[in-house]
Amino acid sequence: MISVRVYHQGDDVVIGACDEHLLGKKFRKGKLQIDVAKRFYEGERIDKKTLESFLHDATIANLVGDETVTCAIDLGLVDPDCILKIKGVPHAQIVHMI
Repeated sequence: MISVRVYHQGDDVVIGACDEHLLGKKFRKGKLQIDVAKRFYEGERIDKKTLESFLHDATIANLVGDETVTCAIDLGLVDPDCILKIKGVPHAQIVHMI
């Protein structure tokens, strides 16, 4: 399952989405760190198909985890060469510019 939380900031729709089992964990590799904080990422539990609709509606997305990031890659929203891996955990961000 994937945890997704939606925020509305002005005209932007921001989502934080992560593989559910990563909630509350921190990963560090050298100077890089990702905190999969429950206060940001914890929300509705969804499947990959439902995440697709959230990603299409989002103007900004913060994505963590294999299942979550792979979904964005499969939709053509993230270039696989642009994924950041911290301790083997994939992280990607999407920003739609108008």
